[in-house]
Amino acid sequence: MPNNKQLSSLITLILVLFLSFISVFLTSWILLPAPNFFLLKFGVVAPEISPWLFLLNTITLFLCLKFIRPLQIQQTVCILSLLGLMVCSLQLATITPTQIRFNKAIAQALGTNYQQKIPLEVKASMRKQPFIITDIFRGISLDKTRHITNINFATPAGVPLNMEVYQPQKVGKYPAIVVIYGGAWQSGNPSVKPEFNKYMAGRGYTVFAIDYRHAPEYKFPAQLDDVNSALNFIRDRADEYEADADKMVLLGRSAGAHLAMLAAYQPDAQPVKAVVNYYGPVNLTKGYKKPPYPDPINARAVLKAFLGGSPQQLPTLYETASPINYVVPNLPPTLLIYGSRDHVVKAKFGRKMYQILRENNTALYLEIPWAEHSFDSIFNGVSNQLALYYIERFIAWAVNS
Repeated sequence: MPNNKQLSSLITLILVLFLSFISVFLTSWILLPAPNFFLLKFGVVAPEISPWLFLLNTITLFLCLKFIRPLQIQQTVCILSLLGLMVCSLQLATITPTQIRFNKAIAQALGTNYQQKIPLEVKASMRKQPFIITDIFRGISLDKTRHITNINFATPAGVPLNMEVYQPQKVGKYPAIVVIYGGAWQSGNPSVKPEFNKYMAGRGYTVFAIDYRHAPEYKFPAQLDDVNSALNFIRDRADEYEADADKMVLLGRSAGAHLAMLAAYQPDAQPVKAVVNYYGPVNLTKGYKKPPYPDPINARAVLKAFLGGSPQQLPTLYETASPINYVVPNLPPTLLIYGSRDHVVKAKFGRKMYQILRENNTALYLEIPWAEHSFDSIFNGVSNQLALYYIERFIAWAVNS
């Protein structure tokens, strides 16, 4: 029977090995593509917490050298920790070159003097750097704001649709940001990812987070109709919610970005100052024909549920539902943000949309090399810090131009 010292050594060994396993498992998803929806969550999170993982691998390496015996096990664990440190370091080393590239892209798209159009009081409240490593650990600070929930704006087919409003603490009249959530057109609600809404309200915007009906029960164009209903409601009630209807920006994520672009690009669309597209699908026909690999959400099944069939069955509807087919001159300025490692909406479609837009429109394309789909789920993560820095400048430029 082991004595207390042997038992303590055994427990320490087990704990260090467990910590090593967790460290290696999480770090591996910085590189590995997720084969299914469950593992996709790790693929999303791991790159965004790479500074935490760097720290975790460092701690594991130290504990391994100090506590693990025999030598063979120690060497194996140490090698794995060193590999983890290398993977994290490679990603972190990419941040500065990415910032430099993004700075050039925004200056090229908006003009080298674009920041001169942003009021000094607005500029003063913005993030000072694209990436602040301490914010990874302590979080991004959020100012106090006002928050109104359960505002009914429409009841199509008997389905009550509500929105939430985030307002600055001080009463006034502010530019409006309309936020449309993602979820493959099948799930989600206006309450998701509230940190962004609070952050922007704290920077002097009235933020409307809106709802829409879900597929497969309600197929396209029901979702677009609901977005337009929300926009009509906001314009009619803008004064009540302290919003400037003439300074409105549409922002969507994934399926919500698709709807934001469609709503802004229609020939009879209500005028908006800008569109922000977080990793949204733009060409549904090609998205169906060339799904990502691996395909963790089964993109073809999602599109069938949304539109009611395949492109072979419904070619015209797929074309009608694709924002890329509405690109004409003089569209609202558009910011497109994608992750190079996105396995839900491939970044190459975003690049193609940008290339077509930029011919006769103001367009800015930012592609984050290490990011997966929905990278902004980690609000203080590496990718979202970068995105937030450029988004708030793009929006401030747009509403003040």
